[in-house]
Amino acid sequence: MRVAITGANRGIGLALVKKYKSAGAEVFALCRKASSELGELSGIVIVEDIDVTSREIISTLEKSIDGNSIDLFLNNAGILKSDSWNNLSLDEIEEQFRVNTLGPLNMIKNIESFLKRGAKIGVLTSRMGSIKDNTSGGMYGYRISKAAANAACKSVSVDFKEKGHPVAILHPGYVKTDMTSNNGNIEPEEAADGLYKVMDRLTLEDTGKFWHSNGDELPW
Repeated sequence: MRVAITGANRGIGLALVKKYKSAGAEVFALCRKASSELGELSGIVIVEDIDVTSREIISTLEKSIDGNSIDLFLNNAGILKSDSWNNLSLDEIEEQFRVNTLGPLNMIKNIESFLKRGAKIGVLTSRMGSIKDNTSGGMYGYRISKAAANAACKSVSVDFKEKGHPVAILHPGYVKTDMTSNNGNIEPEEAADGLYKVMDRLTLEDTGKFWHSNGDELPW
């Protein structure tokens, strides 16, 4: 099994690299720049200079990955900028939209030619992109970018169903990472374990659904 994971240098992405490696997968760790912890891992392929917003990544991928060889692609890369109505930055909202919404679309577009028939796609978004689940307001940029990512990935799931690629929209949980200033309810390893199980049982019958890493289906 060959797995490609973005944002693989730290946090949930790094935990996913370790999880799939321990399960015997050949892992392509995609990142802008490798961390020391990622670099210390053996038996994985590190692919640097992968910025999910860049339109020029296909040549970088081609140097490391053979065509039609990936069984599973996970887009984990994302950013979070805290805001409120009284502290609103449209520039930061646009930045989050580029990374969190356009980033996954750009990566799927570029990774498609490397996917085997039936390869699975998972995109980490957030339950903060759920309109029904929003009871606390605020976090405009993050919520908007993740809601849009959910909508985009739902469309991808429809378009990719006839190609045989099931797509999962994933909420990892409230995870202790640099992005959350190490606040959260679970560690990256627990999130990775849950996401692994969700992706393992994913089929075309479930494509386009919005999943919590604990296995619960989330509302839109």
